[in-house]
Amino acid sequence: MSVDTGQESFSFQAEVAQLLHLMAHSLYSNKEIFLRELVSNSSDAIDRLRFERLSNPDSAEAKEAGEAPWIRVAFDKDARTITIADNGIGMSRDEVIGNIGTIAKSGTAEFLKRLTGDQRSDAQLIGQFGVGFYSAFVVADKVTLTTRRAGLTAADAVRWESDGEGSYTLEKAERTEHGTTIVLHLRDGEDELLNDYRLRAILRKYSDHISVPILMAGAEEGDGEESEEKPVNEASALWARPRTELTDADYNAFYRHLTSDFTDPLAHLHAKVEGRYEYTLLLFVPARAPYDLWSQETRHGVRLHVQRVFIMEDTGKLLPAYLRFVRGVIDSADLPLNVSRELMQSSMAVEHIRNTAVKRVLKLLKDLAEKEPEKYATFIKEFGNTLKEGIGEDYSHREEIAELLRFTSTRSATQDPDVSLRDYVGRMKEGQEAIYYLLAPSSAAAAKSPHLEVFRAKDIEVLLLPEPIDHWMVSGLLQDFDGHRLVSVTHGTPDFGEESADEEEQTHDRADLIAKLKEALAGKAYDVRVSNRLTTSPACIVADEADNQFSLAQRLRGNGLPNQPILEINPGHPLIERLADAPDDPQFADWAHVLYDQAVLTSGAVIDDPSTFAAHLNDLLIALTERPESP
Repeated sequence: MSVDTGQESFSFQAEVAQLLHLMAHSLYSNKEIFLRELVSNSSDAIDRLRFERLSNPDSAEAKEAGEAPWIRVAFDKDARTITIADNGIGMSRDEVIGNIGTIAKSGTAEFLKRLTGDQRSDAQLIGQFGVGFYSAFVVADKVTLTTRRAGLTAADAVRWESDGEGSYTLEKAERTEHGTTIVLHLRDGEDELLNDYRLRAILRKYSDHISVPILMAGAEEGDGEESEEKPVNEASALWARPRTELTDADYNAFYRHLTSDFTDPLAHLHAKVEGRYEYTLLLFVPARAPYDLWSQETRHGVRLHVQRVFIMEDTGKLLPAYLRFVRGVIDSADLPLNVSRELMQSSMAVEHIRNTAVKRVLKLLKDLAEKEPEKYATFIKEFGNTLKEGIGEDYSHREEIAELLRFTSTRSATQDPDVSLRDYVGRMKEGQEAIYYLLAPSSAAAAKSPHLEVFRAKDIEVLLLPEPIDHWMVSGLLQDFDGHRLVSVTHGTPDFGEESADEEEQTHDRADLIAKLKEALAGKAYDVRVSNRLTTSPACIVADEADNQFSLAQRLRGNGLPNQPILEINPGHPLIERLADAPDDPQFADWAHVLYDQAVLTSGAVIDDPSTFAAHLNDLLIALTERPESP
């Protein structure tokens, strides 16, 4: 008579199957990553149980008694297995299916793309993309997981097993203690991991600062018998230790554990604040942006602890959104252990923590810019656009943020942002009052813009702003710096403090042409006038003085033109002279429209009707080819 074990077979979600195949068959530069990821998962499970007990004391999870938290790591040479176990919150059957059989992560596709691309062997991506459990298949050809959620009975435990080849099985199991046990059946060639010294070295390298004891039983010399279990890790909150006891290596190791990032941070700050409120800050500036930096759903990278107990990930209350790249821990002695999101919004202590943290981070960035410019250049490359959001979000710190911003300019040797507003002001020409800038859809379009011609001729520096965030930032948000107004080179008429007699004379000489162009371009050009900003191009599009700047909203919703586009003409250009000398040309209207549309295109905007532009251009080409040759 057969016994029904309740075993069921399931197929992995397509992305999971693809992921597991890559894990199993690709070579990785850092195979030991699997142990860090699985131990971190155990630590998170213990934190979640602790939080559940504090926030919901009447829940089944909270009422179930249990031992002090622990994580155990063991190995069996004969069976060729490594076991990682914990007494955390555990998982129910449905949670196992949802958490392991499916990847409900927005970054999965991007992870797979990068994993199959040039960085295929870069195992550091695993931690970044939240797929740490699957790293087990880097070293194992079979994984067995037994788990029981706290609050359920021993008979409600479930066993999950897979060889990573596209399917897995689930069956009922028995587990007296809540939590999870993972057994890795190692692949051939991975026996070097079946070593006490090797496993301890990996745990100390990656997991030393986990606050939960990671227990291993050591072998007694001579008889091969195991001694009692002892913690391998420091098992203390690093941020609570005096700074004098810590080295850069300690901070970097903690950062890597906290973020799953293999790259050391650019900088960190560690401060204990005492007074009306007591709290500790341990915050890091990463060296590279996470893949989901611009995702609306991503939680911020700072963890809130209360009296060393993890409470929650920041949801934007501890640090503002423009500092969402910061990673670290804030530990408060004043907030209640069962702090709610509502309390986070109204708490004076949280407001005090936030203000202090912002000031300290901005000071850290300022020091980095002044003392380690190469590192700061890396920061700007990765997070410069994120920092610009602060101009609109944080009025009280706008001046400090403006000092930290970097841009490219007409004097930059490369396209990397390397010019500060302070640098620009220090290089201003004698008598120059404004800080000039140019908004453009790309760096290439900015560098070739006809609006820069006279500024280059007069050796006046112009900031080049090709990023969408730049359009938003200067549209009424960053209006001046150090008493100097920011002025667009595409807006109004540049004032160089010179006599305009020549300009007035040129306007008078081209009055008939201007009138005829206005007539031909009625409904397209708000005005036509002589330009003082062009030296080599025939024409350009500018915004009227009373018109708002080419705003981000306009560029996203429409063709990128100002509300009242003005055509400025270069009176000395051969094309303009040709039109002025042939007022009765039957194709004058074609010339006018082509002149206007090419000015639109060189501004980086979009012409309203490309087919009409092509028709005008074709008519001109046909007329030129039909013109009789000169005798």
